[in-house]
Amino acid sequence: MNTSTLDAFITHEPPHIHVTPPAKAFGHASSETQHPPRIHSSQAAESYPLHQLPKHGPAPATSTATATDAPTLSETAFARDEAGAESAEPTQSVLVPYMNRWRFLAACLMNMGNGLNDGAPGALIPYMEKYYDIGYAIVSLIFVGNAVGFITAAFFVDALRARLSRARLMAVAQGCMLAAYVPLVVGAPFPVVVLSFFFLGFGMATNLTLNTLFCGSLRNGTTALGALHGAYGLGGTIGPILATALVSATGTRYWFRFYLVPMALAAFSLFFSAWAFWNYEKDDSTVAEHDAEPTMGSAKARLVSMFHALRRRLVFLGALFVFAYQGAEVSISGWVISFLADARHVENPQAVGYVTAGFWAGITVGRFVLSTLGQKVGERLFVYVMTAGAAAFQLLVWFVPNIVGNAVSLAVVGLLLGPIYPCAATVFLRGMSSKSRTSGIAIITAFGSSGGALAPFATGMIAQASGTWVLHPIALTLFACMIGCWVFLSSRSKRED
Repeated sequence: MNTSTLDAFITHEPPHIHVTPPAKAFGHASSETQHPPRIHSSQAAESYPLHQLPKHGPAPATSTATATDAPTLSETAFARDEAGAESAEPTQSVLVPYMNRWRFLAACLMNMGNGLNDGAPGALIPYMEKYYDIGYAIVSLIFVGNAVGFITAAFFVDALRARLSRARLMAVAQGCMLAAYVPLVVGAPFPVVVLSFFFLGFGMATNLTLNTLFCGSLRNGTTALGALHGAYGLGGTIGPILATALVSATGTRYWFRFYLVPMALAAFSLFFSAWAFWNYEKDDSTVAEHDAEPTMGSAKARLVSMFHALRRRLVFLGALFVFAYQGAEVSISGWVISFLADARHVENPQAVGYVTAGFWAGITVGRFVLSTLGQKVGERLFVYVMTAGAAAFQLLVWFVPNIVGNAVSLAVVGLLLGPIYPCAATVFLRGMSSKSRTSGIAIITAFGSSGGALAPFATGMIAQASGTWVLHPIALTLFACMIGCWVFLSSRSKRED
């Protein structure tokens, strides 16, 4: 090896670095020892054997640095992988690019429609029971249909998104919901109503997954998710108010006319969301990167990856957390009026029909106002505090024998529950790589949100035998499950993908 080659191996000469392959360098070192490089006297005191060169020793007199001070190829690759694994600052916001403001509005409108669907049954169940002459257990089947729709969506949403694009899939989701409203608005037989709730669940799970991914990927994602789910709470607030008002105006026999409102909203959202998201993949390079031309093989691969995603700790615990959260939220909304009518001896459900609206109003305010506070305080600690506070006020609803006190306590429960979902969704998204987010969030949304159907169903079944007071121990058990899941989720803060 000649002198210049060895010097290039030892020294760093910016801007160009010449790296000699180690095998070649060491392989010929012994054969060329008769031609040692000349070293200036100022460098002689700092000379070392090649394999013992110091990383952070005194710098030589010249301006050059040793090669070991520069990152090696493996270190550079590792740093690049680490940087890719960490969540970089998103380049898009609600306002940039311009179409995002319309996309965000479309997402909020769709989620408000979801809130209308989840908020109304609590006020309508007493009238549905009379209309179909059924009890708590049978009417609870609407929640089962909803749950099956949510779970079914989990198996297909990722593959459908790759095959159809986001805009087309949103149109399909809204189309499913639009078709589901047709039997509802004509007061179809109860088995058909249960089937309608299946299609509602499928459409809701699909648009919720896509909209959560969209808002969570924006700058200040926690705030965007808070607004998105605040729109859901707004729909949940309007739902029982509108349902109670329509029943009072048209008579208890025409409870189903309420569904004309979400039907109109679904029809509008179908076209609006398709227009807003039409070129979304072109605007977001990260989405275009992962949405290669879909084939049957890639769809099958995505389906398999979804099953693998369920085995990941973050996804499994996240789904269980949201299952408990949605279960508590919808169980309280769906059965608290029946509880007040039974336990507080209220003969006319219309007298307490607006209590559910107070609960959803609390959720709405919590998501719009407290989500930003959660981002500042830290989502992990914030979820603990909010869940414990909600459990405390739920006890007041159970044990304080006063309707006004119950209504106020229930509104506070909603206020404290409101910011939990957006804060949790932010933590979930941080723990996933961009490639695994769709399948991961689809599972968390679908299997998790099915808790909003199965828990109310279980509450109705048990209430049929024991009374509606069982709502409260069920809700408190679900709160405890949330805290347990959050403990294990918080113990692993690093990305799992």
